[in-house]
Amino acid sequence: MKLVVIEAPAKRETLKKYLGNGYEVFATKGHIRDLPVKSFAIDLNNNYEPHYEINPDKKELIADLRRKADKADEVLIATDPDREGEAISWHVAHVLGLDPSTKCRIQFNEISKKAVEKALKEPRAIDLNLVDAQQARRVMDRMVGYKVSPIISKKIAPKLSAGRVQSVALKLVVDREVEIENFKPEEYWNVSAIHSKNEISFKSALANYKNKKIKVENKEQVDKVLSDIKGQDFVVEAIKKTKTKSHAPAPFTTSTMQQDAGNKLKMSLKKITSCAQELYEGVEIKGEGKMALITYIRTDSTRVSADAQAACRDYVAQKYGKEFVPEKPNIYASKGNAQDAHEAIRPISMQMTPDMVKDSLTKENYRLYKLIYERFMASQMTEAEYSNVNVSFKVGDYTFKAVGKTLEFEGFTKAYKEYTEEDKEKEDGKLPKMEEGEVVKVNEIKTEQKFTKPPARYTETSLVKAMEEKGIGRPATYAATITILTARAYCDKEARFLVPTDLGRRITEYLDKFFSKVINVKFTAYMEGRLDDIAEDKDEWVDVVDSFWTGFKGLLTNADSSSLTMKAQPVETDIKCEKCGHNMLIREGRFGKFLGCSNFPKCKNVKPYETEEKKPVGKCPECGKSVYAFKTKKGKNFYACEDKENCHFMSWDIPTGEKCPNCGKPIIRKGKFEKCSGCDFRPEPKK
Repeated sequence: MKLVVIEAPAKRETLKKYLGNGYEVFATKGHIRDLPVKSFAIDLNNNYEPHYEINPDKKELIADLRRKADKADEVLIATDPDREGEAISWHVAHVLGLDPSTKCRIQFNEISKKAVEKALKEPRAIDLNLVDAQQARRVMDRMVGYKVSPIISKKIAPKLSAGRVQSVALKLVVDREVEIENFKPEEYWNVSAIHSKNEISFKSALANYKNKKIKVENKEQVDKVLSDIKGQDFVVEAIKKTKTKSHAPAPFTTSTMQQDAGNKLKMSLKKITSCAQELYEGVEIKGEGKMALITYIRTDSTRVSADAQAACRDYVAQKYGKEFVPEKPNIYASKGNAQDAHEAIRPISMQMTPDMVKDSLTKENYRLYKLIYERFMASQMTEAEYSNVNVSFKVGDYTFKAVGKTLEFEGFTKAYKEYTEEDKEKEDGKLPKMEEGEVVKVNEIKTEQKFTKPPARYTETSLVKAMEEKGIGRPATYAATITILTARAYCDKEARFLVPTDLGRRITEYLDKFFSKVINVKFTAYMEGRLDDIAEDKDEWVDVVDSFWTGFKGLLTNADSSSLTMKAQPVETDIKCEKCGHNMLIREGRFGKFLGCSNFPKCKNVKPYETEEKKPVGKCPECGKSVYAFKTKKGKNFYACEDKENCHFMSWDIPTGEKCPNCGKPIIRKGKFEKCSGCDFRPEPKK
């Protein structure tokens, strides 16, 4: 019996289908060994040696893994095909006493019969360069997280965290907000003419004055233009006809998938990530059992295998016709800083169409699979072709221009709906046939006052795009990095936009003052390049970490010794303390704002800070006072008594204020019903 070790339990059933008899599959459920949570665990005096420990919740799992490994004829480690997966393989080898230089590592980019069989035929040694690259990232992240977080917690507010990449992402959001606040709108006017010919209505727009581009900036200038062109003919001066082509988009990378799904499907980054993970690990398909539908989801490559290209081209020819298949397969270049470790995100089989699996998938999984499927299909299709007509009208000293665009051949837009919708809008801009020297009828002159707009706030998906373009983070880290900004209340979400909180702005301001040399876009991107060098055996991980620490430790000393703090100042209210009569102050604590007596420390009365959103949700079963909703640092709701000083009641569920007559535990609300939190007792429904 051979033992195959994987990460996610969800893959087990899918993988066993292709391994067959003679193999047992064991899932580690992610990391089994890591740096301990409660200590720094980096030996700064011994080449930055990390002290790994078995995760406390994995001790029984590892004991079971060792028992199975001892009985197995061979152990094959099949963790995910990226640097983190390679590091997990190395840790698994360590706890099992395997030599990482032996051929104990297999990997596959997709969970399909062909890919799994190929991986079994090509075992390899664990790639220690990839392990070292991941280890360097882990060590530097620990240095920032465990050395900066205590400082900002002391200087700004309790229980804060800083991160090497997280803090740069926050800085992008804060800098954008400052840019928006400082933006000064500039007035401009659009001047256009509405024409009609042969029952076709179209528009031309003011473009030039005396053959130079004109910008109309105020009402006085508008009035001058209108006065000058009044009574003037619109004479066709030039007609330019061109043919243009639009190339098919590349198949998805992690970043482009997150952007497209966010923009088109309006899915959150967290939902996109979880849906993609399920489609990769395997979903239950009616009549087929558990099947994986897409390739590995953490990639920055647009590369596609020759087999997948051929299968896609054959399917396109069959579905749409040979004219939709380019003469040669479309090949896309990955970005310069791409690791290119494995293929783009694509469907495993073109025969498994979205319609075939629709009834087996959740609504979100279906929509994402359809998007991935259509994007890949479009990537191997011909260009879309357009006819463009540009007409210039001479109106005295002014020139107006009209543009028409018509889709002549659909090409890839036949499959990729997003582009089809855009082109349908453009197709409405058809122009009637005209000739040079012809005078064209004008029905109306329109003017419209406009103002320049500030840059838009970041959404989750536009922040992913910015991080990718600037070389910050990697595909595996985008979602986790951005999600933590809202989970820790450094940003709020307004509609789909990220807005920095006062706390987030103070953190960024503080880090800019003391850590700008390392927590900035340019330096973070530079360090990503050095991590790539380690992975490619061009640099040593200890040297990279040493260069980082050498510059970083001085910044820590300066920040810690500085007397500067950025703590939020208490705000006095008109609310009187019911215990001593002094005014209550709005203070900031671990779980957000609260009211504290201004007579502290003589009076230690505190209570929730009630806003329109903060209202009592229940009654305390211990003292009868109001219960309010609070959030943990991870964003999960819990409920606690308003009298935190004297009553320590807390619950994950909303209490009714009553206790169970059988066991004395609090009665809680579960949806529309009430039940005991300790036994099966259910009160009679209230009439």
